[in-house]
Amino acid sequence: MSTQLITATPKAIEHLRDLLASENDQVTGVRLGVKGGGCSGLSYLLEFGAQQDGDHVVEAQGVRFYLDRKSSIYLKGVELDYDAGLEGRGFVFGNPNATNTCGCGESFSI
Repeated sequence: MSTQLITATPKAIEHLRDLLASENDQVTGVRLGVKGGGCSGLSYLLEFGAQQDGDHVVEAQGVRFYLDRKSSIYLKGVELDYDAGLEGRGFVFGNPNATNTCGCGESFSI
């Protein structure tokens, strides 16, 4: 059985729905990705936008996630959560592929 590309917790979905409702009509979903940088080598990217050619599309409870091909390699199996606790971290990526993460949880290495 293959691992689902990404999943999102109910808290993350609820918060994303609220944020997407305030965006303009050209925004059709959430782009998840990675970029070079951060103290561990790669940083997570989360932004609102539209589907682009070549994107993998994952729909979860009415929210569309777009992942470019390169990012999907690093994000396969990720669980997106939302933490509104005392630390106020916001969106949290649970990445089973990461071999090292920084203390803030915003960067990782594989």
